[in-house]
Amino acid sequence: MSRVLIAGESWISQSTHIKGVDSFTTSSYVTGVEPLRRALESRGHEVAHLPAHLVPGQFPGDAEALARYDVVVLSDIGANSLQLSPEVFERGMPGADRIEALRGWVGDGGGLLMVGGYLSFTGFEGKAAYRNTALHEVLPVELLPEDDRVELPAGGRPSAVGTGHPALGGVTGEWPPLLGYNRVRPRPGAEVLATLGGDPLVAVAEYGAGRSAVFTSDCSPHWAPAAFCEQWDGYARVFGGLVEWLSR
Repeated sequence: MSRVLIAGESWISQSTHIKGVDSFTTSSYVTGVEPLRRALESRGHEVAHLPAHLVPGQFPGDAEALARYDVVVLSDIGANSLQLSPEVFERGMPGADRIEALRGWVGDGGGLLMVGGYLSFTGFEGKAAYRNTALHEVLPVELLPEDDRVELPAGGRPSAVGTGHPALGGVTGEWPPLLGYNRVRPRPGAEVLATLGGDPLVAVAEYGAGRSAVFTSDCSPHWAPAAFCEQWDGYARVFGGLVEWLSR
């Protein structure tokens, strides 16, 4: 059993309703973590979820706090949310460099998985912004300097090229289509285990005494439709395999 922290995979949506000369707003809180949480718990892993709005104030800030986990998953949460704690951003005080702490923790034996989304890798309009952080060197892929999203509204079918690797969890057969991903480039020395549109979908690498991995599409809608994240038995195998490989 591994102890897994998933940071991100939640959002708050606000809508404005205009009816003639009158208008009002409604808000909703949504989480996309449940398919991934269920998949990992079904394989015996202990999962803690840190929603996106709590990441700036509560993400682990040093090696001691990170040591409570075997694997950290960053999913659809940008670098700013890790770097700009309330002390730093709101009060202009020096604070913990949590991305540097995460880099050091992986190098000392931790496991890091980044999952794709509009605020992963480089992200929508470059707002995820991991390319300019210390975490870039940890990932098994190189990030683009511009908006890296590839939308596949008609669907694109992944191709597994490393089916014998334990990080894919023994998954076999055809994968369901995905509706988009973040385009990245393989880093020398990394292993690309699955591709989408000719680009890395799943890649893994050693980093110091630790390990890192990426899944460059989403773990929930919209890029991961129900056929992928709810109905395909390979979903739990792939994400379970990644976590188990990362935690050795």
